[in-house]
Amino acid sequence: MTHELELQLKGYGLTTAQILYRMPDHPSFLQTYIWQHYDLAPDFPEMKSFLKFWQETLEGPLHSVRYVHRKLISASDWRALKGEFIIN
Repeated sequence: MTHELELQLKGYGLTTAQILYRMPDHPSFLQTYIWQHYDLAPDFPEMKSFLKFWQETLEGPLHSVRYVHRKLISASDWRALKGEFIIN
């Protein structure tokens, strides 16, 4: 099983954040950064951890963050089946 599938089966969904931040040398200009990671809604621990890292480590102060979250697989999409295909 791939790592991403394991996360999806544990309830994680794909979160994409559009981060606008001010450039350190030119604070009147905004720059865009796109972040994407598997995360748990509604608390978003991965995104919060990344934003905390940004604020503590990087020089460009945050202006705003817009995000979307989508569960790619749900309980109704995944079911265990028993069976086999016999080929020759």
